Amino acid sequence: MPTRKKNLVIVESPAKAKTIEKYLGRSYHVIASKGHIRDLPKSQMGVDIEHDYQPKYISIRGKGETIKELKKEAKKAKFVYLASDPDREGEAIAWHVAHILDLNDGQKHRVTFHEVTKDAVKNAFKNPRMIDMDTVDAQQARRVLDRLVGYSLSPILWAKVKKGLSAGRVQSVALKLVLDREQEIKDFKPEEYWTIDAEFTKGRKKFQASFYGLDGKKTELPNNEAVQAVLKKIDKNKPFTVETVVKKERKRQAPAPFTTSTLQQEANKRLGYRTRRTMSIAQQLYEGISLGKEGTVGLITYMRTDSKRTSPVAQAEASKFLTETFGAEFASKSARHFKNQEDAQDAHEAIRPTSIYRTPESLKSSLTSEQFKLYKLIWSRFAASEMTPAVFDTVRADIVQNGVMYRTTGSKMKFAGFTKVYDAGSDRSVELPDLAEGDNVKLSKQDNKQHFTLPPARYTEASLVHALEENGVGRPSTYAPTIDTIQRRYYVKLEGRSIVPTELGEIVNNLVGKFFPDIVNVDFTAQLENDLDHVEEGKKNWVKVVDEYYKPFSKELEKADSEIEKVQIKDEPAGFNCDICGAPMVIKMGRYGKFYACSRFPDCRNTKAIVKEIGVVCPKCGKGQIVEKKSKRGRKFYGCSNYPDCDFVSWDKPVGRDCPNDGHFLVEKKTKKGLIVQCPNGDYKEEREESENSK
Repeated sequence: MPTRKKNLVIVESPAKAKTIEKYLGRSYHVIASKGHIRDLPKSQMGVDIEHDYQPKYISIRGKGETIKELKKEAKKAKFVYLASDPDREGEAIAWHVAHILDLNDGQKHRVTFHEVTKDAVKNAFKNPRMIDMDTVDAQQARRVLDRLVGYSLSPILWAKVKKGLSAGRVQSVALKLVLDREQEIKDFKPEEYWTIDAEFTKGRKKFQASFYGLDGKKTELPNNEAVQAVLKKIDKNKPFTVETVVKKERKRQAPAPFTTSTLQQEANKRLGYRTRRTMSIAQQLYEGISLGKEGTVGLITYMRTDSKRTSPVAQAEASKFLTETFGAEFASKSARHFKNQEDAQDAHEAIRPTSIYRTPESLKSSLTSEQFKLYKLIWSRFAASEMTPAVFDTVRADIVQNGVMYRTTGSKMKFAGFTKVYDAGSDRSVELPDLAEGDNVKLSKQDNKQHFTLPPARYTEASLVHALEENGVGRPSTYAPTIDTIQRRYYVKLEGRSIVPTELGEIVNNLVGKFFPDIVNVDFTAQLENDLDHVEEGKKNWVKVVDEYYKPFSKELEKADSEIEKVQIKDEPAGFNCDICGAPMVIKMGRYGKFYACSRFPDCRNTKAIVKEIGVVCPKCGKGQIVEKKSKRGRKFYGCSNYPDCDFVSWDKPVGRDCPNDGHFLVEKKTKKGLIVQCPNGDYKEEREESENSK
C-alpha cells in the first residue's frame, strides 16, 4: 500500500517547526528554512544599477544541505505551505523558498499567524493566500538600498580611515544622534539656582513644603542673594497661614500593551537587558515553550510590531480573567483602544500573552529566569492595559506669611486599579495632615540649597531606541541590530548603561556627515521609511523609490572619492617600553577598543590589554592585582593581573574582604536599591554607600 502524501509546511525556525507539527497532526510535515536561504552575495555589490537595480540573489553559503532537504521534501509533498514570519522579512523568505522550489505563482501557498497557538495556527491554514509581492518589494527596496549605501561607503572608509569599518543608513543616523547628544553635553553651560525646603508642623504632625513664590506669583531663586531676601521676610516667631487648599481626585490610566520599541525600552530600564537579548528571549517565548502535559505552546504574540492594537478575542478573555481574579471593578468596562504612532504599521497586534490565563507564576517552573522575567513584564503590561484606572486623592496647599508662599502637595491611593498588576513607578503616597484654609502652621526648620542645572543625559540603549522610533528612523526589527552594529564597530562603547561615542565614531560621523549629508539626515531617513510603507501598500514602485534615493547619493560618492583625504589615527605614547624589544609602547585602536602595542610592529608583535587596577589583591593567588577587563561583547568582568598563571575571574567586583561566615571573598553587586556587598554563596549581605567608581 503506497504511503499517503503529506502536506509540507516550511517555517523559519526549527523550534517553531516542532510546535506547529504537533498542532496540525499527521497529515502535515513541518520543516525549517532556518531563516533566509537566498541573499545578495557578500563578495560583490550584487545589484545591477544599470538595469532597474535588479538584485543578484544567490544561495547563502552553508545553506546547501537545508536547500537540498527542502527540495527533497517538496517533491514528495501533496502541497507546500510557506509559513515564515508575518513581516516583510518573512514574506521575502517565503518568496525565495517558492523560487527555489519552483512553486506555482498562481497558487495560495502563503500562511501567516501572529501567535503560535493551536487555534491561531489551524485557523491560518483555513485561509491560505498568495505571496504578497508588494510586501516582498518593500523588503527588496530596503535590502537593495542598504546594500548600495553600505557597499559604496564602506570601501571609502576602509581606504581613508581604517580597514573593517562600515556605514549604513540607519546606523549612521543612530551614531549621529549619539554624537549630537555628546556635543550638547560639551556645550552645556550650567546655570545656578536655589531651592528652599521647609518642614512645618500642625499639632504633632510634621509635613514638608517648598518655597513657591512671593505675593502669589511663582518666583525663581537664581542666587543666594535672592534666597536671603526671601528669608529676611520670614518671622520665625509667627505662624504661617494656610491660604488655599485644593482637593481633587486624579485618575491615572494604564499604559498601552507593548510594541517592539516600548518592550525594548522597559526591559532595558527594569531588567537591565540589552536590546538584542530582549529580542532573543521574546523570540523563544513566541516560538514555543514546553509546558509538560500541555505540550509546546507559543506564550506571546509576534514580537516585531509597532501597533498597540489587540484582538477583541484577547480583550474579552482579559475582561473575564480580571473579573474572576480581582473583581468587576478592576476590569475595564469597555475594550480600550490605544492610538498608534502616525507612521506605525498596523498589520500585527501589540505584544501580548497568547492567553492571559497563563499567569507568570503558573509557568515559572517551565521558564528560565530570563524568560520568566520578560514574560511577566509582557503579561503584566497587557493585563494592566485592560484594567480600570488607578485613582488618587490629591491635595495641594499654599502656606503664606508676609507674602512668602510655600507649597505642599500630597496624594493617597484611593483605588489601585491597574497598579494591582503593573507598577507604574511614579506614584508614591505622600500623606498630609488635615489642612483647612485659615489654619495656622508652625515653621520648624528650613533648608536652602544651591543647585546647578544638569546637561542632557547620554543615551542608554532604551532611550536611543526611543529616539530612533520618535524620529521615524528604522522599524521594530532594525533597532537591536543597529545598536549592536555601532558597538561592534567600536563607534560607541558602553559605560555602565550609557552609550559613549569613541574617537573612531567621531571620525566616521564627521566624514559621512560632511560628504553624505542625506545619509545622516533624520528627516531624509524617516521619509524613506514612509516610502517603503507606500511600496508595501502598493502605492509606489520599489525601483522608483530606490532610484530617487540612489541618484543624488551616487553624485556625492564621486565627489567624496576624490576629495576625502586619508585620516591618520595617531598612536598615543603609552609611557613605558616593550618588555620584549625595549622599544616604546603605544596605544592603538583595535576592533574591541584601545590596546597597548609595540611601536616596532610588525617587527615586534608584543601587545597588552589596557586594564584598570581596582586596588584589591587577588583572593586566589594572593600575589596579583585584580584588574577590570571587558569581554568581546563589552561586558565588564574582573580577573587577576597574573593571568594565565592565575585563572581567577569574576563577573562581580571583589571588595578585598572575606565573608565572616565562610571565608569566601565578598563581591559588590548593584541592585535597584543601591549597592550591596555580599558573599557569592548567599549567606552574608551588607548595604554600602555607592562609590564614584561604581557609578
